[in-house]
Amino acid sequence: MRKIRDVLRLKLEARLSHERIAASLGISKGVVAKYVSLATVAGLDWATVQTLSDTALERRVVQGRLDRPTHYVLPDYGHAHQELRRKGMTLMLLWEEYVAAYPGQPTYRYSQFCERYRRYALRLKRSMRQIHRAGEKLFVDYAGPTVKLADGSRAHIFVAALGASSYTFACATPRETMADWLQGCAHALNFIGGVPQLIVPDNPRAMIANPNRYEPRANETVDDFARHYGTSVLPARPRHPQDKAKVESAVQVVERWILMRLRHQRFASVDDVNEAIEPLLERLNSKPFQKLPGSRASAFADLDVPALQALPLQPWEWAAFKSVRVHIDHHIEIDGHRYRWRGRPTFPAGPTIWPRRGSRRQIRRSPYRFGGYPCHSIRHCPSSAWTSPKRCSNFTLSMLTPVRFRGVS
Repeated sequence: MRKIRDVLRLKLEARLSHERIAASLGISKGVVAKYVSLATVAGLDWATVQTLSDTALERRVVQGRLDRPTHYVLPDYGHAHQELRRKGMTLMLLWEEYVAAYPGQPTYRYSQFCERYRRYALRLKRSMRQIHRAGEKLFVDYAGPTVKLADGSRAHIFVAALGASSYTFACATPRETMADWLQGCAHALNFIGGVPQLIVPDNPRAMIANPNRYEPRANETVDDFARHYGTSVLPARPRHPQDKAKVESAVQVVERWILMRLRHQRFASVDDVNEAIEPLLERLNSKPFQKLPGSRASAFADLDVPALQALPLQPWEWAAFKSVRVHIDHHIEIDGHRYRWRGRPTFPAGPTIWPRRGSRRQIRRSPYRFGGYPCHSIRHCPSSAWTSPKRCSNFTLSMLTPVRFRGVS
């Protein structure tokens, strides 16, 4: 900045040539000519330069050239920034559409179009820039503040946000267990009316069995949830909240826009909290963006809705998995009840299987699935009845009879 002021002083006040100014300041004659021409375009003389600070002089000389009025048609860079979130969208296609929209009028060439768009993007919030494709990721997390209930317990606030449109969902749950996490995800998918390609949580112990940086492993129930909806659960890296910055920002917005508006209300149950959240959530998604055109709701309708997968026809049902071993009499025991294994007999030790405990009993043999059919249930009975001579003789006869395999390999 001192070089600009010295160049203008030697040129405007001392009336030296470009060559002598370059030699005295140790710069090239081209730099001297550039600064002098910029000052001429800005209409500066030495008296005016003396009254300006270094910041004001830089704005008049350097940035004045970039921001001066132009006869070219200005592109809508806010719209271009939104369109780039679509999968497969490029700046080349946006430039071609911009040129085609103004036939016969002066428009920027492709290089200037890209340069000015990048300059526009730098004016947005300075952070690690992430490109979110439409319908690709749903980020989920829990808010830190809770809502106090009348019985002394507290309602926890589950928050979800789509990557491309920032469309936000929030609901209250009793706790933060695996069932609460998955029920919150199910409500979020029903709220947006579709399924993204990925669901991105952090690494809660309730969902992630092994929070490995490179190969994280989710619990069996979480994998069953993902299979039902045809999506995948990919947790963020441990201790890297920037990987899910969308939901971190959504959590902050929910705390300020929703929870602070509910601070004076009293709730008897979690359902009452959800009823109070619903209208505020609609207002939040309809609120216009500050630096981008439209709102969360309009961006969701334009970007994410066409790219989301369809919801499954059947609703998701909670299921838990447990590793058990088939006994010698072809039965397994789950929660005090016994179920018959219809697979092939294996002695002396039966196969290890994974029963699915939910509203529908399903069994699969590790590591391949045999289940998908309801198994025969036997009520829990005392040991004397279970090992009675009559039952043992019937079991021996059943072993001599060929057993028809009813599983699905």
